[in-house]
Amino acid sequence: MSDLKQDQTLQLLQDILKKAKGFGATEADVVLSDSSSVSINRRLGKPESIHRSEEADIGLRVFVGKRSAIVSSSDRAAEALTQMAERAVAMARCVPEDPYAGIADPSETARTFPDLDLYDATEISVEKMNDYADRAEQAALGVKGITNSDGAEFSCGKDKVYYAASNGFAGSYASSGFSIGVMVIAGEGTAMEVNDDFDSATFLSDLKAAETVGMKAAERAVRSLHPRKAATRQVPLVFDNRISGGLIGSLAGAISGAAVARGTTLLKDKLGQQVFNGAVTIIDDPFLKRGLRSHPFDGEGIAPQKRAIIDKGDLTGWLLDLSSARQLGLKTTGNAARGSGSAPSPRPANFYMQPGHVTLDELIKDIDSGFYVTSLMGSGANIVTGDYSRGAKGFWIENGKIAYPVAELTVAGNLKDMWLNCTPANDLELKYGIDAPSLRIDGMTVAGA
Repeated sequence: MSDLKQDQTLQLLQDILKKAKGFGATEADVVLSDSSSVSINRRLGKPESIHRSEEADIGLRVFVGKRSAIVSSSDRAAEALTQMAERAVAMARCVPEDPYAGIADPSETARTFPDLDLYDATEISVEKMNDYADRAEQAALGVKGITNSDGAEFSCGKDKVYYAASNGFAGSYASSGFSIGVMVIAGEGTAMEVNDDFDSATFLSDLKAAETVGMKAAERAVRSLHPRKAATRQVPLVFDNRISGGLIGSLAGAISGAAVARGTTLLKDKLGQQVFNGAVTIIDDPFLKRGLRSHPFDGEGIAPQKRAIIDKGDLTGWLLDLSSARQLGLKTTGNAARGSGSAPSPRPANFYMQPGHVTLDELIKDIDSGFYVTSLMGSGANIVTGDYSRGAKGFWIENGKIAYPVAELTVAGNLKDMWLNCTPANDLELKYGIDAPSLRIDGMTVAGA
C-alpha cells in the first residue's frame, strides 16, 4: 500500500477517535478493512460463475467508563462518521457495565511491526484465473476412471487492515491470498465417488501447479470407488493431513481464554499438565513469513507472540485477548481478532503441529487392521466434555497397507484420549491456517455395519 494512502487512512481513524472523545467517550478504538476479491468457477471448460466483491468497513468501539458499544459503517463521509461516533457513545451509555472492558494500556501495545512478506501485488486477470481452473480440471479429466467434473475454482483477494486507538496506537498491514480447487467424479450410476483437492497461498508463485491439484483430485476420486462397509470395532485410526487439523482446531477452542474464563472447556484445569503425547509440539506463530494468518499486531494493537502452546505434550498457556486475560488475572497473549461489527475475541494465528519423524507408510506399517480416514462429516467435537463423533470415509488398513475403500462409518472417542494417543507423521502442509500432519490414534471406535 502507498505511504500516502496509509497516512490518509490512519488520519481518518484519528479523526473518528477525536469525534468519539468529543461526544463523551473515555476510550475508543477503530478498525478499518479495505478488501477486494475475485473468484471464478468453471466446469467442463465453460464459465459457471464469477464473483467480485469490494468492502470498506469501519468499526468504532467506544467506552464510557466500563460501558461499551460498537457501531460499524461503510460510509466515510464526514457527516456519517460524526453520526456514527455520536450514536456509539449514546449506545454505550445505555448498556450494563463490564468490569473487564477497556482498551490496552499504552505500555502493552506493539512498538515495532516486523515485515512478514504478506502482500503479493500481482494482478491476475480473469482470463488467467480461467486458465488455472481449466488446466486443473483438464488434468483431472485425463485420468482413467474420471467420468465427470463438479467444477474448478480459482480465487484471489487482497486485504488492508488499519487500527487506531485513543491510547496512541496506530498501525496497518496488507495481505493477499490465492487459492485453487477442483472436484471431480469417478465411476458411473450408483457407483460414483466425488473427491477434490485444494491449495492456498499468500503469494501466487507459492501456489501448487494447477495440473498437480487436478491430478491429486482425480487420484483420490478413483481410489475411492466401490467402497465397502466395516464392522463395529476398536482399531487404530490414521487421520489424513487434509483433515487432521480439525483435532488441533478443537484444541484452539478448548484453550480460548473466553472458554477458560467461563469454565466451559475440558482443559480448564490442565495448564502445565500433559495433554498430548510427549512427541507432540504445537506452535502458534503470528510471524510466519507468508503465513496465511500472520499479522504484526492483533485486533487490540498488541504485539503477538510465537509460542509452543503444547511443548512436548504439556499445555503451556491460553489464547487470550484483553478481556479474557483480565478475567483470569493474566496478561493478554496478543491473540485478539475482531471484525468491524464485533468485539475482540481470542483466536490462534498460524496454528500447527510440528511434523514427526516417520512417513505415512511407516505410521501404518504395523497396523494389522485399522482405518485410514480421508474425509469427515459433521462437527461432532464437544470441547466441554471431550466427546468426539464424526461420520467418516476413507480406506481400510490390513497387514500394514491400505487395502480397500470404506464408507458410511462413524468414528468416536474422547478428545482427551485422542490427544494423548496421537502420533504425527512427517507430512505437514501449511495450507489452511490450522494444520497438522497425518496422525495415528490407537484405540478409537469405528461404528459400521
